[in-house]
Amino acid sequence: MATVHRRGSADLRPFGFVAPALAWTVAFFCVPFVVMAIVSLWERVGTDLVASWSFANYAKFFARGHFFEAMVNSLEVTFLVTVLSVLLAYPLAWILAEKVPPRWQRLALICAILPFWTSYVVRSYAWVLVLASNGVVNQALQATGLIDEPLRLANTRTATVIGFVHFFVMLLTLTIFANLMQLPKNYARAAADLGAGPIRTFWYVILPLTLPGIMVGAFLTFVLCIGDYITPQILGGNSDLVMPQLIMLQIDRRADFPTASALAILLMVVVTVVYIACARWLKLERS
Repeated sequence: MATVHRRGSADLRPFGFVAPALAWTVAFFCVPFVVMAIVSLWERVGTDLVASWSFANYAKFFARGHFFEAMVNSLEVTFLVTVLSVLLAYPLAWILAEKVPPRWQRLALICAILPFWTSYVVRSYAWVLVLASNGVVNQALQATGLIDEPLRLANTRTATVIGFVHFFVMLLTLTIFANLMQLPKNYARAAADLGAGPIRTFWYVILPLTLPGIMVGAFLTFVLCIGDYITPQILGGNSDLVMPQLIMLQIDRRADFPTASALAILLMVVVTVVYIACARWLKLERS
């Protein structure tokens, strides 16, 4: 009996290591999420919150055109940022992994992650200065004679996409680079021995084997981009609202916490659907 007791105690030891992280997750994610889900079923009457227990706040999303339009804007911006970031990050990661000598790779990676050393807010305001009417881009274009009047770049969706891509290209580069470095060199040599050229080797060997790294980085980009408030607020202004801006407007200007909670839940549902799609796709690729 004593032996059984010691084995039982030993089996519980691993749970002691995860207990702090589990408690943190429950206290600061699960509990707030449950509270938010409950509040989303309430109703704001005047300045009071009434527990009406209805789905009226979710119905507003489909009944009000600008609510649905904000979700569409978020998805369009997020998918565009994700695609552009992948297309720009993959060549950069491949150059770092294949063309840069090993002794210089560490220095190259440090240069690649330099944007992470600067405050996220500072980077966004720096892009405002670059894209402003009298900013670096317009001044350079006017100096070369390509344009006569400044282009409207700031406070547009284009500015938001540029600011996002600038940040997420580096994130994707790191994930894809790590995947490329784990790829055995013999695979490409074997493909070459079998008569495959560089393009066929990349398309049928390198790319499929690095898809997990691409998908991980793309999903992280999707999650961080669709839930970001700072960059669209600073660079995009309020002309092309996305979901985080719409949620903040419900809180700041109307103090409508039930509607804001419902919109946040819907945004999380979209992220969950994308996660399930990515997980299933990766499972098919690995099988």
